[in-house]
Amino acid sequence: MKLMEDKNPWITHSKVIAYDNPWIQVTHEKVTTPGNSPGIYGRVHFKNLAIGILPIDEEFNTWLVGQYRYVLAAYSWEIPQGGCPLGTDPVDTAKRELKEETGLVSSHFKELMQVHTSNSVCDEKAIIYIAKDLELGVAEPEDTEELTVRKLPIKEAIEMVEQGLITDSLSIAGILKIARVLKL
Repeated sequence: MKLMEDKNPWITHSKVIAYDNPWIQVTHEKVTTPGNSPGIYGRVHFKNLAIGILPIDEEFNTWLVGQYRYVLAAYSWEIPQGGCPLGTDPVDTAKRELKEETGLVSSHFKELMQVHTSNSVCDEKAIIYIAKDLELGVAEPEDTEELTVRKLPIKEAIEMVEQGLITDSLSIAGILKIARVLKL
């Protein structure tokens, strides 16, 4: 369903790379706004897709990963997730991240949804998958991760979202979407 035309009312006059690393690029742009006034825009380009995985077993349990998030200076409960280099298979990344963070292995991944994480300043796109037919193995977190893995009923994860205990956008989107799909 197409709601609006794809016509871009912005005019870009110049772009300067202000920062660049292997994960993001930040540009400073001079623009003319849709109201025809001069302006500036800072744009964050992500060099990876964000991949989120919502593992669900036969008893409607899921797994959350807890970790301290440096940028937030706070602890965060989230669905397993990670970055997928552009041009590679997102399902391969979903399999890798699920195993790495939880030890779970799944042969059944289904796309649940796609989201843009903060489209006023960045172009990050996320794909969230449901993983079923789970087998428990050994987690293999990266050396930059200190993770706590928690298995819980999906209904409890929904309550955590409702209580504001989960604030990560991929996690909220995936958990509330599956609540609706499963009619929980």
